Amino acid sequence: MSFRHYFSLLLLPSTLAACGNSNGDLTTRDGASADSTVVAESTPAGLVPTDADGAMNDGPARSGGVAIATTSDTGAANREPNELGRIMIIEYHLIGDKNSTYERERGQFRRDLQMLYDRGFRPVTMQQVMDGTMDLPRGISPVVVTFDDASPSQFRYIEKNGELEIDPTSGLGIWLDFARTHPEWKNRAVFCMLSGAAAGRSFFGEKGIEGQKSEWRHKKVRFLHEQGFELCNHTLWHANLGKYGDAMVQEQIARGVMAIDSAVPGYKVRTFALPLGVWPRNRALAYKGSWTDPKSGRTVSYDFDAVLEVAGGPARGPNDPAFKVPGNFNRIEVIGDAIERSINQLEKAGQRYVSDGDPNRIARPAASTSDSP
Repeated sequence: MSFRHYFSLLLLPSTLAACGNSNGDLTTRDGASADSTVVAESTPAGLVPTDADGAMNDGPARSGGVAIATTSDTGAANREPNELGRIMIIEYHLIGDKNSTYERERGQFRRDLQMLYDRGFRPVTMQQVMDGTMDLPRGISPVVVTFDDASPSQFRYIEKNGELEIDPTSGLGIWLDFARTHPEWKNRAVFCMLSGAAAGRSFFGEKGIEGQKSEWRHKKVRFLHEQGFELCNHTLWHANLGKYGDAMVQEQIARGVMAIDSAVPGYKVRTFALPLGVWPRNRALAYKGSWTDPKSGRTVSYDFDAVLEVAGGPARGPNDPAFKVPGNFNRIEVIGDAIERSINQLEKAGQRYVSDGDPNRIARPAASTSDSP
């Protein structure tokens, strides 16, 4: 799933609110300093428009029988299918009390979901994108919603009379409530999790941080899996992989995979999100590697199909000729009006992925710019 960037890469400084200490650095649960990287902000480049009239030609048949999905979206009929278009993979961190670089105010988060729904987007996982199994109704577009760092703000429990309830003000609580009143909004987000970082970034909280107990961590991960969400690795404690040698890189990644397997035995982790968007010096180790636990002698291996960048703009869709597996994917950081601006730019350029509702064919424009950089 490799594709060239056509937005300039945007990496913003890490902040305490996102996943760091008072110096903006990340720390381990034991308090040891991790790493931070500051990269200058760059201005997004424009999208390359497609040609003209949007006439559609039937594409090659896909395997499987015809299954025409339906939607309640009244605007879907007016959207011309384009299954060679690009897909938004959007990126959240904290869901909280304010809007900032790495925090989305909870009311704004719900408005984001409503705006996406109203404009004809429905959530899918990275696994569905990689496998080409999105199968959306005609006129509907996929969006991949990712949550980085596994903070309590994303998934928080409230204990009442010995029973655990999902906090309705947490990201997951808002998502599930929205889905109850919007049946087409399925549980298809991607949670890119840390399992051993500081400030509660350890499977959504521990040690009483934000009222979360350590023994709840694996229960939360299992719940996400059972509900249809995708589990994604984000390393052990968010190390800047560009600063370490091969052994440390593989340990950080493999221990993240091992932690997910401890919560959901046998789960195949296919997606990995780069901490800070920084690649290891040996880039191949972001995709595949192994680490042997010196205590138990157990060797943990990983082999990812998708590596998520921290930014870069919309990603190539699974029907694009340049789409590869395995590969790296751009994302869109949810800051300000980034989602709406990205939708508007995709539509203006004729590059929005829009389903034709028929899994037996690939709808394509008469003249395509899928090979544009």
